[in-house]
Amino acid sequence: MSSGLTFGTIKRVVAILIAIAVVLAAGIVVGQAPTLFGVEDDPEASIEFDDQQSDGENVTIEEVSLSDGGFITITDSSDEPLAVSEYLGSGTHEDVTIDRDEDADDELVGQLTATVHQDTTNDEEFVHEESEGEDDQPYLEGGFPVEDTATVMTTDDDDSFSDSFAVESIDAPTSATTDESIEITAEIRNPTEIETQQNVELRLGGTVLEQRPLELGGGESSDVTFDVETSGSPPGEQPVGVYTEGDGEIQTIDLEFHTDPSVDVVDASDERVTADVAIPTEGALVIEDEDGTVLASSEQLDPDEHEDVSADFEDDADVDDEAELTAALYDGDPDETGAPLEDEDTGEPIEETFTIAEVEEEADAADDADDEDDADDSDE
Repeated sequence: MSSGLTFGTIKRVVAILIAIAVVLAAGIVVGQAPTLFGVEDDPEASIEFDDQQSDGENVTIEEVSLSDGGFITITDSSDEPLAVSEYLGSGTHEDVTIDRDEDADDELVGQLTATVHQDTTNDEEFVHEESEGEDDQPYLEGGFPVEDTATVMTTDDDDSFSDSFAVESIDAPTSATTDESIEITAEIRNPTEIETQQNVELRLGGTVLEQRPLELGGGESSDVTFDVETSGSPPGEQPVGVYTEGDGEIQTIDLEFHTDPSVDVVDASDERVTADVAIPTEGALVIEDEDGTVLASSEQLDPDEHEDVSADFEDDADVDDEAELTAALYDGDPDETGAPLEDEDTGEPIEETFTIAEVEEEADAADDADDEDDADDSDE
């Protein structure tokens, strides 16, 4: 009795220990599932870059938050980096001073943009330019870089800002579509007692759209109205700002893409595919085979409607006229790995399947119909 019970007891204990080990192992695997299967939370960032005075050698970032650490770059209207911060660890940083690069041609002055970049190489060294944009890409929010724009004046005279025309107010619509003309009006005041002329600048989404000279007498004010074409601007919330030499006002405008994103193949051969597209972001027309292999891509397209967009097949592409192909819209630079664009309502890729033979047959049928119409017109 003793030996039998002892053996059965041992078996039960072993079974219980194995079960506990399995449960613990499963818990560890589940806890590590995001890492094991390559699933990571999207990195997030925010930045506050205020207007300021400077000696031209450095600027100060009011506050920046980075979920995964990284860097801040300072650029002017040419988009060439003038300064790069030291590596910043994850978390929130206040009063971050960034010094001008020694080899930068320009001082840190004027309308400057601060952009938050990731440290994708995990080496705490900024290599975005060296890698031609492959590494240390910007943090994104809504598909756009996380950045802020500020007016930076280079002066040792605290009264210098008062010599600049002041932007008293800005009146802009809160929303618009990406195919219309909108009016933006700003009240500009000359705070000095001397009649002078200065430039007034309009920016949409960080891009300078117009710079206009304005002459005002001492103490005078005037409304300046800009007619802005939104075509080519990406949809989403965009900052619109009016700036003088040392002052500025910014509002946010919500741009909605003016039509449904689409792709419509209008011509195809063993050399190229041509399509009419409506694309809401910077991207490209991409042609894939049934396996998802990219066979052709167009040049980069601005957000807009485009007719007769061509995508030439690679020289070594062996394309069967009867093979099913897909014409899809991709986000980003066509020379780099992008992502298929999806319909916001359905979540489905914006694409069209076709064969070269089908497209050619449809084109021939359309030509025959046109010939018949021409013949009927001549009979009449």
